[in-house]
Amino acid sequence: MGMSNRDAAYKIVRRLRKEGCQALFAGGCVRDRLLGRPAKDYDVVTDAVPEKVIGLFRRTLKIGAQFGVVMVLMDSQQVEVATFRTEGGYQDGRHPGHVQFTSAKEDASRRDFTVNGMFYDPIEKTVLDFVNGRRDLEKRILRTIGTPDERFSEDYLRMLRAVRFAVKLGFEIEPATWRSIQSHAKKITGISAERITAELEQILAHPNRIQGAKLLADSGLARAIFPVREGESAAFGTQVLEHLPQAVDFPLALTCFWSGFDSKMALNQCNKLKLSNPQIKHVRFLLEKRDVLLDTQLSLSGLKLLMHEPYFLDLITMQQAIQKAKGQSAHAVRLVKRRALEIDEKDVRPEPLLNGHELIALGATPGPMVGQLAQELYIVQLEEKLHTKQQAQSWCESWLAKHKSS
Repeated sequence: MGMSNRDAAYKIVRRLRKEGCQALFAGGCVRDRLLGRPAKDYDVVTDAVPEKVIGLFRRTLKIGAQFGVVMVLMDSQQVEVATFRTEGGYQDGRHPGHVQFTSAKEDASRRDFTVNGMFYDPIEKTVLDFVNGRRDLEKRILRTIGTPDERFSEDYLRMLRAVRFAVKLGFEIEPATWRSIQSHAKKITGISAERITAELEQILAHPNRIQGAKLLADSGLARAIFPVREGESAAFGTQVLEHLPQAVDFPLALTCFWSGFDSKMALNQCNKLKLSNPQIKHVRFLLEKRDVLLDTQLSLSGLKLLMHEPYFLDLITMQQAIQKAKGQSAHAVRLVKRRALEIDEKDVRPEPLLNGHELIALGATPGPMVGQLAQELYIVQLEEKLHTKQQAQSWCESWLAKHKSS
């Protein structure tokens, strides 16, 4: 097995300490360690300036060296190594105007939340807590370091990050911090769609997404990001989220979030998030095919065409959640699911019995007629009314005779 991210971070700390530098673990990995949760990424902070860090390690990326941040590559791992710093001169609610290298204590004071502002010395096995982060961990409270208004004005995305951490950790947001979020919520629109989407994905795809949806609504952040999302339609979307399984992907959760609105409006709002093309396709399919599974007379070909899509199971999951939120029976959806399970996979997407060249040879005019004939022939094939080329040829000859005469 290769080196873990923690092992790589530990080696970096040891190397820096050998050179007489202070070096510690920082941020989320310290918080998660104290909570007894597995940490995904380990970040290192040090009093070594970026040039020294770059000189000590063979492979580095200078992606944020002007802000005191260097990425150290070790084995297959990437570890962020940041020089202790203070920041100031924020002009755009995101970027500092200047950075000054400083001490561990001052570095902690410029971080976002107390539970993320602690350091851990992996050599001495001690926690350095200058911001009372341990106290808030024990109380399960999310609180900004210093004045909330100041912290959020430095980077308004921190408001969404507060919701995300509350969801992820199951914590309450401390009252002054919460009031500040409500006061500044409208300013979230100054943040790029990509950064907003990254936070929303972690909130809505998390098993604790109900708390997230309620916090987004009650804080005013949801209304700021999506001005049309209000009233009973918005409340219904939150109810649908309540009936989803724990593990779902972002497009499914996002579609359920908008399930109280008509498809066109919902899709327009989702497009504001600059989703990837596959995500947009996923959301569009779920929105446009909503309620189709309630048709107890759904044809065999119609069912198979739905099953062609990689999002078919998500459609079932969403429709069941919608029915439960409405307090209505999901019996029709269960029947469709049972029918789908009984269909052999090879029969879901069979090879067409005839190709375009063969249809032209039978007399179809090249162009739209071939496309229409091919589509209708395939529907009949999916209905399992045709099984051989000969049967398909006879069906096409009848179709052509009818359409050419008309």
